[in-house]
Amino acid sequence: MVMAIVLVVIVIGSVIFHIVTPWWTTELASNWKSMDDTLTITLLITGLFFVVINLFVVYTLVKFRHRADRPQKASYQPENKRLERWLIGVTTVGIVALLAPGLVVYAKFVTPPDDATVLEVVASQWQWRYRLPGESGKLGGSDARFVSGSNPLGLDPDDPATADNIVILANEVHLPVNKPVKVIARSHDVLHDFFVPPMRARMNIVPGQVSSFWFTPTKVGRYEAMCAQLCGTGHANMRGVVVVEDEATYMAWLQKQPTFAATQSLGTAMAAGAGGDPVALGKTLAQTKGCIGCHSIDGSAGVGPTWKGLFGKTETLADGSTMVIDDAALKREIADPAARVIKGYSPIMPKTELTDEEVDALAAYIKAQ
Repeated sequence: MVMAIVLVVIVIGSVIFHIVTPWWTTELASNWKSMDDTLTITLLITGLFFVVINLFVVYTLVKFRHRADRPQKASYQPENKRLERWLIGVTTVGIVALLAPGLVVYAKFVTPPDDATVLEVVASQWQWRYRLPGESGKLGGSDARFVSGSNPLGLDPDDPATADNIVILANEVHLPVNKPVKVIARSHDVLHDFFVPPMRARMNIVPGQVSSFWFTPTKVGRYEAMCAQLCGTGHANMRGVVVVEDEATYMAWLQKQPTFAATQSLGTAMAAGAGGDPVALGKTLAQTKGCIGCHSIDGSAGVGPTWKGLFGKTETLADGSTMVIDDAALKREIADPAARVIKGYSPIMPKTELTDEEVDALAAYIKAQ
């Protein structure tokens, strides 16, 4: 009887908890209400089975409990074809009811409309980069063999369609409201998953493959994007921002973004040792080397410490010692980032091959923040 009472309490408690729980999905900000409907169907069907099965166990515990005044002996029944047919039929209906809506929704999820804006998402440990078509309206080719410090997206420099592609090397990307967006995603290293919870949009990104899905943002705002697959020690900090705005604001932002050709011309000038403002060169390096994916310049939190006000600051290191961020410290940390790690951050910054000129330029840019 005790077990029967416990099961009844669990069932009632579970139902009440579901009704009053504060853990609900984030507010919907896209066209994918059908995603929420599919989740609701799954919850209702599995919840119904949970309640029925547990109450059936309670019934059997009470009905067939041992009683001294009514001794009973369990009968051995190796086969019950009627019961088996009922179980097969009921479970089949339940599984079909679970899978069918999901298959229909998924088929729509990977079939974008013809007028969808194309957004390429490129994942790597532990940041997001993006690419949008330029005036030609096409994305150029890409291949892992083209990946370099000046070409982190691995775009094909010989493809004419690549030159005007818009490259966003930061973790933030902007999209126009009420316009469908086709997302194509690829990874440079391990398994990732691009997930924007308010859009109900997510997709695994498998190395060597190109994944795709689409959504239409319906509400203006700033939404967090995250990696939903464990991808290494910096996984928890692999976050980005999707900004949804009106068409005019979006176009103004888009016109400020560099094309692939522009980033390559700047990189060529730097490689040739061209003179110029070291701060400007440092800014270009921060973009092409992917530094801005982890370090902000506005004081906001990131994978690494913000560069705003960093120069001249005294930082506590992971081993408890302190370090003044002066010129020598900056250059040392850029050249060998794992040697001394600031407290509160993981030692995940990769060592990047840089010339002395590039280190000086990056240090100058950090000092200017």
